[in-house]
Amino acid sequence: MVHWKKRINIGWIMIIVLILTACVQTDPVEQMPKEEEKVPPDVVKIGFSMDTLEEERWVRDRDLFKQAVEDLGAEVEIMEARGNDALQVLQAETLISQGIDVLVIVPYNAEAAAAIVQKAHRAGIKVVSYDRLVKNADIDLYVSFDNERVGELQAKALTQRVPKGKYVYIGGADTDYNAHLMKKGVFSVLDPLIDHGDIQIVYDQWTDNWLPGNAYSNMKEALAANHNEIDAVIAANDATAGMALKALEEAGLEGKVPIAGQDAELAAAQRIVRGTQTMTVYKPINTLASEAASLAIALAKDEYIDTDKKINNGKIEVPSVLLEPIAVNRDNLDRTIIADGFHSREDVYK
Repeated sequence: MVHWKKRINIGWIMIIVLILTACVQTDPVEQMPKEEEKVPPDVVKIGFSMDTLEEERWVRDRDLFKQAVEDLGAEVEIMEARGNDALQVLQAETLISQGIDVLVIVPYNAEAAAAIVQKAHRAGIKVVSYDRLVKNADIDLYVSFDNERVGELQAKALTQRVPKGKYVYIGGADTDYNAHLMKKGVFSVLDPLIDHGDIQIVYDQWTDNWLPGNAYSNMKEALAANHNEIDAVIAANDATAGMALKALEEAGLEGKVPIAGQDAELAAAQRIVRGTQTMTVYKPINTLASEAASLAIALAKDEYIDTDKKINNGKIEVPSVLLEPIAVNRDNLDRTIIADGFHSREDVYK
């Protein structure tokens, strides 16, 4: 009898344990893994991968973009590749590993930067191409100025001054797609005059890595090849224009040959006042920086972005926001770059 009682007691204990276990067991439906939902971040973190800070213009972009991002309550981590595409890839990988929500990139090499876009997308990070277009990649957004228009403004300004004559074209870096767009804009104006026989292109060369020293060498070469008989020079930016002007000065042609640039750098504005540079193209980068910052944050939050333009980058039609550049010369310098506070009047006219 004692053995049977022990067996009965053990049996009851097991039944009670099973009942209690059933009561506390989680619902099987709750145990099933739920599909992960993407939740917009409370504080957006943006990675800003820049090609270079060697030129005044890009230092301004960095500072204005950083300020715009922080004013909107987001964070930004900035890295500069010093004109090295391999370094830019490595730096982008570092930014991606830091858990950024959006990558904003100013590519050094428009083609090589496609690898950066692929790496970012594999990590679920969207990519904004800032000012320069990344080629052959699924970019989420392109924010820039109308770079073809930049070239058009340069060419129109010079052809008004020099409707006939020998022209030198000193382009930007061949690796920068923007340089190709600007050149396209320049020659859309020049080609009819070339076909008519009014204008002759006596020198046409890219400037490796955008280095002003290379632009100086190009201008020296153009002068030597044409026995100093040059009537007009179109340079891709103000830094290259400045070094082209140095070569012209050495040839005794300073102020005698109209020259166009872009970026509205302080030195260029001062040259326009002195009459040694004809014009520059002003791109209000405070507008560019603030627009890019707000759009990058909107992308991070999966907000709808309405763009009315698309640019083909060789792979897709990239949704694009293109801002309007402004031609600046001696006549409107005060009411453009000075009125905007881009440069002070004292600095420009000193």
